[in-house]
Amino acid sequence: MDFTKTTEQDSNYNHLEKMSVSELLVNINNEDKTVPFAVEKSLPQIENLVVQIVAKLKLGGRLFYIGAGTSGRLGIVDASECPPTFGVPHELVVGLIAGGDTAIRKAVEFAEDSTTQGWKDLQEYNISNNDVVIGIAASGTTPYVISAVEECNKNNIITGCITCNNNSPLSQTAKFPIEVIVGPEFITGSSRLKAGTAQKLVLNMITTATMIQLGKVKGNKMVDMQLSNNKLVDRGVKMVMDELNITAKEASKLLDKYQSVRASVKAWRNGN
Repeated sequence: MDFTKTTEQDSNYNHLEKMSVSELLVNINNEDKTVPFAVEKSLPQIENLVVQIVAKLKLGGRLFYIGAGTSGRLGIVDASECPPTFGVPHELVVGLIAGGDTAIRKAVEFAEDSTTQGWKDLQEYNISNNDVVIGIAASGTTPYVISAVEECNKNNIITGCITCNNNSPLSQTAKFPIEVIVGPEFITGSSRLKAGTAQKLVLNMITTATMIQLGKVKGNKMVDMQLSNNKLVDRGVKMVMDELNITAKEASKLLDKYQSVRASVKAWRNGN
């Protein structure tokens, strides 16, 4: 297997400590500009995985992200944003990180090196072949992630991955790999930079496309969003006003009663 860790290759820049703040920012930005183009090359791979996720979730399955360090945190962020954005249960999209919740804020030494804990963490959720598991690892070599994906394969669970190296052990293991090759980082090996940005973009695509396919968006509006703060309540009022051509007072009254844009619109149209 031909495998080179481009995420660990020497930066295209040197003597960073001698650069001015302006030079640093311009150079980092120039590197960041390349990321969406790298993601674009992976769109067919992303599509293949999303189609699988949509099919499983329509049958009552769940989506799991599993990763370590930055990759694990990004999965948790994406999972945590699904309930407020799309009004889905917290258990529909789940993010797991090597080292547990402590590792969200503070690195847990050697947690990513375990070849058994990833699968144990998934079993805590009674994982089954109704579900989909996506391993996230910029390097594509994280033992915690690879071993979990291997066990999922043995148990006939659909597996995907998001990695930033070509032909990595993880992408060789996952059934539906996504490889976004962003090249060397601005600081050599600091994969929270371009690799992290690439992973975040892919995660955005996966859950956004999936939720739209599941009917959680109407037109271009988040009609199932949770009304969890004043900003979102105001947005909801505007959505109901626009959809029904009614006043802000009427829309606010509906929203207060039904606690959902979708339910408010449906109730009004049903004459309630």
